Amino acid sequence: MAGMFARSALPKAFRGSAAPSLAPRLGLAGLAMPLAWAMLPGLPAAHAQQPAIRPVPQTASASPDPSLRVLLLETAEVRVGGASGLRLLDASGRERLRLPEGGAIALRPAGSGVRVEVVAPLGLGTAPASLSLAELWIDAGQSPGGDAVLQLKNRAYRGRLVVRPAASALRVVNVVALETYLPSVVGSEMPASWPLEALRAQAVAARTYALRQRRPDQPFDLKATVSSQVYKGVEAETASTREAVRGTRGLVLTHQNALINAVFHSSAGGTTENSGDLWQRQMPYLVSVADFDEASPVSRWRQELPPPLLARAFAELGGVQRIDILSTTASGRVRQARVVGPSGQLLVSGAELRSRLGLKSTLVRFEAAPFSFTEPQVPPSTWLSATGVLLSLPAPPPLLPPRNPTLVAVGRGFGHGVGMSQWGALAMAQRGSSFQEILRHYYRGAQLRPYGDIATPRLAADAGSASGSSPWSPRHAALRSARL
Repeated sequence: MAGMFARSALPKAFRGSAAPSLAPRLGLAGLAMPLAWAMLPGLPAAHAQQPAIRPVPQTASASPDPSLRVLLLETAEVRVGGASGLRLLDASGRERLRLPEGGAIALRPAGSGVRVEVVAPLGLGTAPASLSLAELWIDAGQSPGGDAVLQLKNRAYRGRLVVRPAASALRVVNVVALETYLPSVVGSEMPASWPLEALRAQAVAARTYALRQRRPDQPFDLKATVSSQVYKGVEAETASTREAVRGTRGLVLTHQNALINAVFHSSAGGTTENSGDLWQRQMPYLVSVADFDEASPVSRWRQELPPPLLARAFAELGGVQRIDILSTTASGRVRQARVVGPSGQLLVSGAELRSRLGLKSTLVRFEAAPFSFTEPQVPPSTWLSATGVLLSLPAPPPLLPPRNPTLVAVGRGFGHGVGMSQWGALAMAQRGSSFQEILRHYYRGAQLRPYGDIATPRLAADAGSASGSSPWSPRHAALRSARL
């Protein structure tokens, strides 16, 4: 994964932002020329001494375009349609049913298989109204000059669908070529109105991340959500996202001849995080660097944490009275905290604290919200004797803060903070940086090269792992979100 944005791919403020678009400056041909580092305002002088990302040789072999398997849904029932028709095939690749334009089917689990019911069009003559298969593959029908897409849950997808039973539900996976998948990911992860160089940097990071997830021994490679990287199908494609993918076609980031873990996030709050301060391993290319996300709507934020929320988040403590930061990482993010409540206290990691409280990041501190009291209204009879003489009453007890106060989280950034900051990429592109310079800044020491240069051993290994299995079988990868 890449980085981490909001619960959906981007926070609302992020989605709504727009920036002047920059004209494309370097295509693949331009990469053949030596790259000179251009100093950016605000960058430390040491930045200029970083080794340049290796230029792509003009004789580079054509990069392969492997298929990815993206999990779209796990559901008890789903309807699939095709404006240009549908072809249904079994696990061996044999066509079992063909529907004309406007065809639609309803899918449900049926024991260890998938039950298919034709719902449109009606009156198919001798065609079966329903059938059951252990595994179902769905292709869009071809129409002259039309877009062959499949309709699923009000979204359209390119490629094919494979449907298999999973527990009491159906698992729907989109099998799609890498370069066909990426325009949607770029448009789902970053506003399409952003400068082309920022979109190109996102395309390379997303391509690298996706390829690194491919494994033949899992049912799918990626999820279509922030659990991996966001993929919304055709609706997220635009002319600019397609150009960003086309202008970087096949290019990936590597370190020591292997794909890097090209994680990314929304906004680092001024400084990115060392991977070793968040995860178990420190990667040499994922080190803390300056971020340029001052324009981000989540660069600085405040979030109230009222008692009901705190009581749900830490039910075992009966709520939260205070949160003490015990240790931080070099970038200032919470490493460990102590949560104190009426029933005791608990030590938690920064990641757990963020998860329980729904915080935007772990670059956060806590303070008590101001509280106020309403003076009690004392009835007149309490103050006067029966004869009307004013009585002297003892002073009221001092007003104490509430037992479970409202806390306020004061933080910076959005996401885990490791790797490329998307808002930082925007700022660098607006200053005139190329996508190569953006990637060089956030992935220190990584090389930019065609996937074809490193793909042959990997593709051979994949083929060997899948030998003896159905040629239709999906293949997949161990997941770690690029963004969370």
